[in-house]
Amino acid sequence: MSRTALVICGALGREVKDIVERRRWDVDIYGVSALLHLYPSRIVEELREKLHALRPRYDRLVVVYGDCGMTGKLEPLLEEVGAARLRGPHCYEMFAGEERFRQRADERPGTFFLTDWLVRNFDRAVVRGLGLDRHPELKSMLFGNYEAVLFLRQVPNPRLAAKAREIAAYLELPLEIEDVGLGELEERLACLVESHEVISPSVGYAAPPTPSAWGPR
Repeated sequence: MSRTALVICGALGREVKDIVERRRWDVDIYGVSALLHLYPSRIVEELREKLHALRPRYDRLVVVYGDCGMTGKLEPLLEEVGAARLRGPHCYEMFAGEERFRQRADERPGTFFLTDWLVRNFDRAVVRGLGLDRHPELKSMLFGNYEAVLFLRQVPNPRLAAKAREIAAYLELPLEIEDVGLGELEERLACLVESHEVISPSVGYAAPPTPSAWGPR
């Protein structure tokens, strides 16, 4: 039986682990910090290191990310190591579903999206991550063009709903909550994990030098 590794964004950790357990997939899971979304180029660097380290040990590598601000830089890496990633630009579109997300983006492009993970981690990932606690004047610069907050809720939770209302009040924007569950995330992930296709690395693939050989990073 081929061995499969999932390399997942930390913001999808709970949901992916739930899917894996329910479907009883025989896979290994490796996480990447969701806070790297503050520096998208670092996501590629982190994935490069992980995927090259995992390549010799697994037949199949699945990267549980959208494009996530990497502006297409992930695709050459996936081809290089022989990995596949989830279809979609980011987790908001995966949770909302392609059609619903497109409709919402067309109707109100100035929407700030929340997920369960982002509600839980808003203070750490956004307020402190973007320095708004130290420079509150940046809030209007960063969020001044938004028109509303939409909480794409995975699991109904009164505590998270209350926190989402606090976030909307902080941003001075109206809040909407839509129960979307896992949206299209599970279906898209299942298509990759349950596929029998094995993606081969690019011709001439060889493991890169060890980090110590790269010098200062």
